[in-house]
Amino acid sequence: MTHDQDDPRKTIALIAHDHKKAELASWVQRHAGTLDRHRLVSTETTGGVISASVSLENLTRVKSGPLGGDQQIGAMIALNQIDLLVFFTDPMTPHPHDVDVKALTRLAIVYDIPMACSVATADLIMAAGFL
Repeated sequence: MTHDQDDPRKTIALIAHDHKKAELASWVQRHAGTLDRHRLVSTETTGGVISASVSLENLTRVKSGPLGGDQQIGAMIALNQIDLLVFFTDPMTPHPHDVDVKALTRLAIVYDIPMACSVATADLIMAAGFL
């Protein structure tokens, strides 16, 4: 997936921890009309849950998070190929690949891309007209 500076579409990464996948799928479903005009990338399992609830033309899946998908999306951030990271995190459940999650968060901050970790923040980004 390449990032063309002249293309008005943005590339949005969609990730969710297991207990937040349904919540992310519901959020994507509510905003499908807007999101489908952009390029979407998700980790494998999250993308499967999203695809089961809404049909999107431009959704690309990478590996699942624990198998390297977080790093794949992190690399895309480092290559300036991601414009927005929507990562619904579950702070109440331990995650075996927590170091990968922290690295992804760090990259979003280092490369100064918007990151939404909850429905409220994702809704604010949508309301602000970012997409």
